[in-house]
Amino acid sequence: MSDALTRIAEALERLAPPPASAADWATAPAFVHDQRGSRAVDRVVAPPLELLRGIDAQKALVTANVNRLAQGHAAHDMLLWGARGMGKSALLRASVLAAQAAFGNAVALVQVAPDALASLAPLFAALGRQDRRFLVFIDDLGFEDADGAGPRALRSWLEGGVEARPGNVRLAVTSNRRAIVPRHLSEQDDPINPRDAVDDKLALADRFGLSIGFHACSQDDYLAIIGGYCTQFGLDWTADEALEWSKRRGARSGRVAWQFITELAGRAGKAL
Repeated sequence: MSDALTRIAEALERLAPPPASAADWATAPAFVHDQRGSRAVDRVVAPPLELLRGIDAQKALVTANVNRLAQGHAAHDMLLWGARGMGKSALLRASVLAAQAAFGNAVALVQVAPDALASLAPLFAALGRQDRRFLVFIDDLGFEDADGAGPRALRSWLEGGVEARPGNVRLAVTSNRRAIVPRHLSEQDDPINPRDAVDDKLALADRFGLSIGFHACSQDDYLAIIGGYCTQFGLDWTADEALEWSKRRGARSGRVAWQFITELAGRAGKAL
């Protein structure tokens, strides 16, 4: 009987492992926060800022804001929205890396998993006790959930809520759309006042001090991105082949450009 109980206990532990130990918020360059808790990340992977091309205006806004945060100056919460693969999350990571190079240990990146939005309150409480600044990063936030609990909670934390995010923390959210409304939203979703349903969703976007759009890149921008990478990594390429690669994928973006670079490097026997 005792052997059976032992096996059951071991099985339960595998299904529900013990919670992760508390993170040391003082030193690591980045952290990940999910349903199990927070853990340090020793290294942030991001391309150099100079290789993020075709988004110069967006890059200037984001880097300036992150630098303000790192220096303890007034800084905005940010919503980065728009075309997929155009470097929204890469720009955030690269901007924090650049700020760390310029200002030392003053700022850290905290990426929050989509399933951990409900635990942002204790996370903010922990970060608020630190003598350090933090950019809390929520990547590809979805707004299709039935009750909208995640967006509504963010709206309260950004502005007007009793349990707002602390002064040493700023939020950065990426989304494929600025109009944070489910695609299926229609007049039938709210028979009393359909405009209220739309306004409720848009209210979250309005609370970000910086709302920065990213748009599909032109052919020239796409080729410039590839040219920058090829110069950086010493790769030979032709514009015709690069354009053919994008046509086969039905898109021109920084992500598609990087996939082409990976292909070129693989053929040349090089690591990236």
